[in-house]
Amino acid sequence: MVAISIVILIICALLGLFVLAQNPKGGGLAAGFTGAQQIGGVQRTADFLEKGTWTLAGALMVLCLFSAGIQSRPEEEVFDDAIESVAPVEAPGATDASGMTDEGAEAPAQ
Repeated sequence: MVAISIVILIICALLGLFVLAQNPKGGGLAAGFTGAQQIGGVQRTADFLEKGTWTLAGALMVLCLFSAGIQSRPEEEVFDDAIESVAPVEAPGATDASGMTDEGAEAPAQ
């Protein structure tokens, strides 16, 4: 469970870096590769960042759903465990079905 949480945090950090490297107007990291290397460098960098963003977002969603599925338990099990862990509390001097008190003396008739 801890390993999944660590992987989710790493993916979140990478996703943030990928999003920050992009510019919605076509600049961003791809803008630094203009000039003599314009043959295919800019387009490939933009494609890589976009595909990386979608891949990381999908992986994050899948891991979060997987993590939530591992942690959740059906309500019946939760209630059964809660009922089993609570011991019945009786008042001092209370009688049981045989008419005897906790101390072993017979209860007074009412």
